[in-house]
Amino acid sequence: MQTQPRPRLGLVIESLVDQIESRFADVQAQMSDPEVISDRARYAEVGREYRALEPAAKLAAEWRRAADDAAGAEELLAEDGDDPELREMLSTSRARIEELEEEIRLAMVERDPNDERDVIVEIRKGAGGDEAGLWAGDLYRMLTRYAEKRGFKTDTLDSGEGAYTFEVRGDGAYSVFKFEGGTHRVQRVPETESQGRIHTSTATVAVLPEAEEVDVEVDQNDLEIDVYRSSGPGGQSVNTTDSAVRITHKPTGIVVSMQDEKSQLQNRERAMKVLRARLYESKLAEQQAELAAARSAQVGTGDRAEKIRTYNFPERRVTDHRIKRTVHNLDELLSGELDEMTDALQDAEKRQRLTDAAAG
Repeated sequence: MQTQPRPRLGLVIESLVDQIESRFADVQAQMSDPEVISDRARYAEVGREYRALEPAAKLAAEWRRAADDAAGAEELLAEDGDDPELREMLSTSRARIEELEEEIRLAMVERDPNDERDVIVEIRKGAGGDEAGLWAGDLYRMLTRYAEKRGFKTDTLDSGEGAYTFEVRGDGAYSVFKFEGGTHRVQRVPETESQGRIHTSTATVAVLPEAEEVDVEVDQNDLEIDVYRSSGPGGQSVNTTDSAVRITHKPTGIVVSMQDEKSQLQNRERAMKVLRARLYESKLAEQQAELAAARSAQVGTGDRAEKIRTYNFPERRVTDHRIKRTVHNLDELLSGELDEMTDALQDAEKRQRLTDAAAG
């Protein structure tokens, strides 16, 4: 009997798989190219592209196997007649192919260009008085622990009185932490509450992609720099010398203060790092506002003042309002176990981007 040609399964997705395989092979070749290896900047860029493509390449390889299994089963059924095992194999392969097509499309959604950047996180107490300050401290511990669990490095730039600023360094830091930006609301009985009444307090989290000097031009003439004596804890030398620094960017009115370090130079460098990040975020916000003017805010790109999550202590419940997801592992989340929530938010963002791309 003459063998029937294998049917082409999903021409559009097969073309996408071809592209993924070709690009991934090219990137793999570049990773072992002596010229690329000798150029640190180029090698780092290729490494980032490799890491970005690797998940899609694995899905593409699995799609190839499932497509081959389905095509082989169809051939055998055409030649030998009905066979329950072959029918089961064909059904399973087709189901997996459908799943993989969706997963591949999501894996290839255009990423946020800032996803690979380091970030600066600013936490500020909101409504709720002293309890809001305590809540800001809880969020600081939660997010720094999460960073450590993800293998990122953290550096606290400033802290005290319900305000914390820290840096998170590592590949993909922004892709993880950008979902924490917004207002975090807590419902619990404060330690000072004698009647056992539940209070609601808030703290805001700003997640700023760290900017390089080439990203944001800062004219020194636009800066007003003041030095003053630190008022916080830190030892005699901190409190008796003018080591604290406050930088005001006159065109925007942005003010950054740093006093944690004993050296005025160190505080100035840290303040400039935060200032560049805030200016960069402001520029991004303007661009996003123009792009999103005709549609509602997307996951991760809404106003930072928007309530994004509620932590209810009596019920040990955490609800993320952006994706309407509720979990009952509050203690684990506060100890830095945020992967499940981050994965869900990343998936929602990819699906929104895919929808926008299709609509566009």
